[in-house]
This record gives sequence, structure tokens and C-alpha cells, in this order.
Amino acid sequence: MYIIGTAGHVDHGKSTLIEAITGTHPDRLREEREREMSIVLGFDTFQLPDGKNISIVDVPGHRDFIENMLSGIGSIDACLFVIAADEGVMPQTREHLAILDLLEVKKGVIALTKVDLVDDSEWLDLVEIEIQELVSSTSLKDAPVIHVSATEKTGLNELLEALSDVLAGQPPRIDQGRPRLSIDRIFLMAGFGSVVTGTLLDGTFKVGDEVTILPSAKSGRIRGLQTHNQDAKEVGPGNRTAVNISGVDNKSIKRGDVVTHPGDYSSTRRLDVQFRYLGDLDKPLTHDLQTKLFLGADETIARVRLLGRENLKPGETAWLQLEVEEPVIAMRGDRYILRRPSPSETLGGGIVLDPNPPYRHKRFDQEVLDHLETLSAGDPVDVMRQIISRAGVANWSVVIEQSGLEINAAQESLNQLLEEGLVLVMDDSSAGNGFVADKATWDEIISKLVIKVEGYHQEYPLRPGMSREELKSQSGLADAIFKQAIETLIQEGELIKQGPAILLQGFSIEFSPGQTEKVNSLLEKFSQNPILPPSVNECREEVGEEVYNALLFLKELKQISSEVVFTPETYHKMIVEIKEKLQDGGTITVAQARDHFGSSRKYILAFLERLDAEGITIREGDVRRLKR
Repeated sequence: MYIIGTAGHVDHGKSTLIEAITGTHPDRLREEREREMSIVLGFDTFQLPDGKNISIVDVPGHRDFIENMLSGIGSIDACLFVIAADEGVMPQTREHLAILDLLEVKKGVIALTKVDLVDDSEWLDLVEIEIQELVSSTSLKDAPVIHVSATEKTGLNELLEALSDVLAGQPPRIDQGRPRLSIDRIFLMAGFGSVVTGTLLDGTFKVGDEVTILPSAKSGRIRGLQTHNQDAKEVGPGNRTAVNISGVDNKSIKRGDVVTHPGDYSSTRRLDVQFRYLGDLDKPLTHDLQTKLFLGADETIARVRLLGRENLKPGETAWLQLEVEEPVIAMRGDRYILRRPSPSETLGGGIVLDPNPPYRHKRFDQEVLDHLETLSAGDPVDVMRQIISRAGVANWSVVIEQSGLEINAAQESLNQLLEEGLVLVMDDSSAGNGFVADKATWDEIISKLVIKVEGYHQEYPLRPGMSREELKSQSGLADAIFKQAIETLIQEGELIKQGPAILLQGFSIEFSPGQTEKVNSLLEKFSQNPILPPSVNECREEVGEEVYNALLFLKELKQISSEVVFTPETYHKMIVEIKEKLQDGGTITVAQARDHFGSSRKYILAFLERLDAEGITIREGDVRRLKR
């Protein structure tokens, strides 16, 4: 299906012409009928003589309702630009044409309506010359002019044939696998629930799909789909679509919200954009100006940050960073319009370059300006390189979203960057669930982690290593990125993981001569009386906390309770003796074990409780037996 949008001055006959073509008047509201003027978007469908299915969007022409017009014109394949023969070019004619030009609507037909009201052929010639001069420097410079009368039904066949011709070379919409529908109407249908309409872009919706409504992140499921007034099991990109969503209250949805698959898109409060300032305005655009942003069907307040220059003269282009009051959903390549809130006028528009810049730019940062220049140039490999470089490390699905590239084009660009050794991939990026990293950034991340562990060893030479959690906290990395970096360093043999600790390959604890003397003295006491050795506190007092913990890590000592510690040899020998004592179903009490080992109750109770905890013995009342 193709989408055609009308444009033109109020009362130049747009709605009447649609009624003549489709048989249905697009004005739905009683107020519109009474005032004979379109206030909100009207929609209808028809078929061209060559079989093309058309969905037509009738947009208001009156200045008071021009902002409704913007929500309908942003995703059309061609326009039907209406100019009345009896009045010629009027103020909204120029403003609508400027908007079409900013949105780069290059295909269209100009309908010179109400020709039945003009008897003077010279007047018609003058109007047509004026039209040609008006569009000569715009995206509609090649649009044919067709004379029509909706009331007399003349010129309609020629008009439809002209529409068929301009749509003949229109390529099909690309399916990027990430559907989004900017909502322009919301209503409640009895027995069905919430229904929203809009133009589906970038992917396919199917009945039963789980969906998310952004930016509120409300979740629901597609109960039904309709396009071209027909029920459908699935709808592809480029179609006017009605979506019946279960699980969402229609009162919680507003115009401009976007229906997507979960996780495909994220909202943003900043946009980096290319901007063209209209040439017929009377004063320069200044930094920090408050404007209205129109993006898809959304409308919100945006503050303009002018980059690389102090002001912008009419007719000039520049880079802007827009900071919006309410979150918006955008992709690189989306078209937008800026208008002055008061007095109301269109300022200009352009294309989104970066839908989610990570920070507020310094206005005269040359690196930022170079980055925007690269994004504007549009070479897929350069675009991908810039996005990955600025992100450092990012989820592959996020990189695709920000690039605005079709999935296959994005993958081909990534493959070229991989061959050149400029980026790295972790996990399965082709499946959309992995990470991609700028190689220089990744090398820096890896290096910093190694340096942190080295520094820890130098500061705490008697500790086995840095705890994983402490290293993660100090790195400032996201969980998934930190995990991948540590796994990489372990695989490459830079780091070792021992329990909760991370240490350098080849690191070993070494005691100073003074510490060695104290350690030998302590271990001598353990050898002199293995069953009644020094307590945990006595050990700490003799060699110090750090040295004692090091002895535990080196397995010179084995602490079995908060008070009791043995050498590993003694501990394992005691286990062997207990097992021999309790074989064949025997039992033992604490007192019997104490007498057997010639120790004290404190040591033996801690020992037996440790055997219980390790599952070697089981306690039954006052006795213990081997656990089966």
C-alpha cells in the first residue's frame, strides 16, 4: 500500500477532492462539517487505475490546525498538493510547501482545483506560472500540475494517472525487523478495547505479538490488525495500520506515543540533528531558543542548542542538539520540523543524525562537529564506525537502532570494520544479543582492569587478590561489559580467578624475613601440640591479621570456627580417625571424641560441628554417626 498526504491552503478544496476520488468525505467531526474545514487528520482508501492500493491522509490547511497537519505528513510516499485556481498561491500554500520540502517529500502531484470557477484562461496560465516559480527550488520541482474540478468531476482520471506515474518508481519500504508505529489516533471500540492508528515503519506486526507503548513502557498484546479497511494477520512496513491492543487502557495512551516490540527502541531526551533554517524568516535563529518539535505524530517542547556558531541566518544550515521536555522515540534518518510556539510559525527542519547522544555537547567542540559531519555524509561504514567509537562498548541492537541502517547493511558494515581490526564483537552480535566494541576503547578497558589488580597487589601484597565485586565497583563498567572483560583477561591468561578473588597470573604471596620468622615460630607451636594448637586470636596476635589471612589462603592453616584453627594435615588426620571409629554404624559423643583425641571440649566441639556442616557426620541427639 502507498500513502498519499494532501497539503494546501484552507478552503482550496482538499477534502472535496478526496470525496470526489473516494466517494467518502474525510471530515469526521460535526464541528468540521459545520465549519466546512478540516481540524484533525482524515483518512480514506482507494485504488488507482493500475491497481495500486492507496491510503490517503487529508490534513488541515488552516493556520490554527497546521500542527495536526504535521503529524500526518511525515511518513507519506507522495503528496497531493492542492491549490485553488480562483485564489492561487496563499500563505498556507507556501508554509505547507516549505514543510514538504523540509521533509524531503520528492514525489507528488499538484492539483489545480476549482478550475470550473475560472473563465479566464489567461488567469489560469498566470496561476500555473506562479506555481512553477513557487516549486522550482523545492523537492516538488518536477511535480506535474493537473487541472481538476471536484464538483464537475473533470480532470480526475488525469489526476489518478499522474499519481500512478509518480508512484511507479517508488521502492518498497525496507523491513528492518524493528516495527514502530507513531500513534495519531486513539479510540475505544466496544467489545474490542483500545485501538490506535498510525503508519507502520521499519518492521512487521502480527496478531498475538507482545508490544510496548513508549515512552510510558506500558505492555500489551496485539489482538487484531487492520489495513486498507481489511482485517489482517500481519502488516508490513509502509502501511496505514489500526492496531487493537489488549491489556492497555486507551486513556493511558496519547498521540505521539510509539508502539514497538519490547526492547527494540528506547526513549531519549536529546537529539543531534541537521537543521535547515527557512530563508523567508526575518531574523537569525539564536542559541537556547524554545521551540515545538514535530517528530512522527509526536509534538513536544524542545530547546535548541546551536552547535559551532553563535547564530544562524535565514536560509542557512547548522548542527543542533535538541533537548526535549518529554521523552521521544527517534531513529537516525527520521525527519522533523521545528516551529516557534508564539507567534506560531514554521522555523525549519531536517534530519535526525544521532537519536541518543550520550551527553550535552560543548557548543564549539570540533570533535563533536566532525562526528556530526560524518553522520551527515551517510556512508554506512563511517556511520557505524562513529557510533561504535563514541559508544565505546554497546549492545549490538542499540548500535543498529542508532545507526538507522537496515540490518543487513549494518552487518556488512560491521564485518568490514572487523576485517580492518577496528572493532571487536563479544557473544553473538549477529543475533542481536551481543556487544560490539571499539578496539581502542576495549584495549583501554582491559588495560585499566589489569592496572587496578596490579595496584591492589602492590598495596596489599599478603592478600590473595582483589575481590571481584570491588574490582567491578572501581571499574565503573556495566555488569555485562565487566563480565566480558574479566572473561577475556582470564582466557588470555592475564588474570586468574580463585574463589571470589581476581589476581594476576604468576602472582604469589611472599613474606618478608621478619614475617617469615614469626610464621615459623607459630607453625612450630602447631607441630608441638597439633590437637591443642593456638587459638585464632592467638595466631592473629602473634603474626598479625594480614599474615594470618595469607596463611589461610596458602593452606598452611585451616580455620574451622571463629575460635579454632588446625593445620590441614592435622584436620584431615582427625577426619580419617573419626571415620574409622564410626564405621559399621558406630556413634560417638563429644566427650568420647575429646578423650579419643586427648583434646579439650572447645576444640572437639568445633571439629564435630564442622564435620556436620561438611556432611561427613550427622548429629542424633547427643551422638554423631557417619552420614550415609
